Amino acid sequence: MWIEGKVIERIDWSDKLFSLRIKVDIGDFIAGQFIKLSRVVDDKRVGRAYSLVNPPGCDYIEVLAVAVDEGQLSPNLQQLNIGDSIDVATKATGFMTLDELPKDELKGKHLWFLATGTAVGPFISIMDTPEPWQSYDKLVMVYGVRHIEDLAYLEHLKRFEQTYPEQFKLVLSVTRESLDGALTARIPDAIISGELEAKVGLNLTAAESQVMLCGNPDMISHAQEVLKDRGLAKNLRRAPGQITVEKYW
Repeated sequence: MWIEGKVIERIDWSDKLFSLRIKVDIGDFIAGQFIKLSRVVDDKRVGRAYSLVNPPGCDYIEVLAVAVDEGQLSPNLQQLNIGDSIDVATKATGFMTLDELPKDELKGKHLWFLATGTAVGPFISIMDTPEPWQSYDKLVMVYGVRHIEDLAYLEHLKRFEQTYPEQFKLVLSVTRESLDGALTARIPDAIISGELEAKVGLNLTAAESQVMLCGNPDMISHAQEVLKDRGLAKNLRRAPGQITVEKYW
C-alpha cells in the first residue's frame, strides 16, 4: 500500500503553508486526483489525502499543505527537509477530474474553478494539461484566502494569464486584508452580489457554465445553494449537471 518517497524540494509560502515535491513513482493518474501521504507518529501510522499539484507525466509528486496545530500529520510533514523520506500511497484516486464532467451538448462553454486555500492545487494540475484549454472557450480561476500570504502559486497562476490572455481569467478574493484588484467578499457572497460575474465579464448560467468547487466545506455548501438558485444542478454520473464538488476536510 505504501512506497517510499524522498523530498527533493520544499517551498514555504508562509509560517504554516508549504509545498513538498517528492520523488516517487505512483504510476499514471488523472489531473485533479489526490494521493495519500503517511508517516508513523508516536508508534501509530497516520495517513492523510493531499491533492496533487503537478500534472501527470512527472517523475515526482507535489502537494500543497497547511500545518494545523492540532493536526496528526501536517505538523510532521512541515518538518520534512530535502532528502527526508515519506511514505506515499501506490495509487492516486479521486473524482475532481475533467473526465467526470458532462460531454457534448451538456458540457457548456465556460469552466469555473472555485477554490479556497490549499484546494487551488488540483486546479493547477488540471490547467497544466492541454485538455481544459482545448475543451472550453473560457476558464475562470476564483481563488479565495484570508490573508495575502496564503496565495500559494500566485506567479504560476499569473503565467496562465500571460499564456492564455483571451481565454483565462484569474480572480483573487482576500477577505481579511486589502490587495489591489482582489475581491474582499467570500466567494458565495460575491456570486450573490453579482460582483464576481462583473469582475469576470461572464455570467454563471446552467446553459454555459461548468463549476468545479473545492475547499472549505462551508464555502462549498453555501456556493452550491447559491448556484442551485441560479438553476445549476449538482453533476452526477446518473444525472449530469453543472456543479462538481470535492470537500477538503
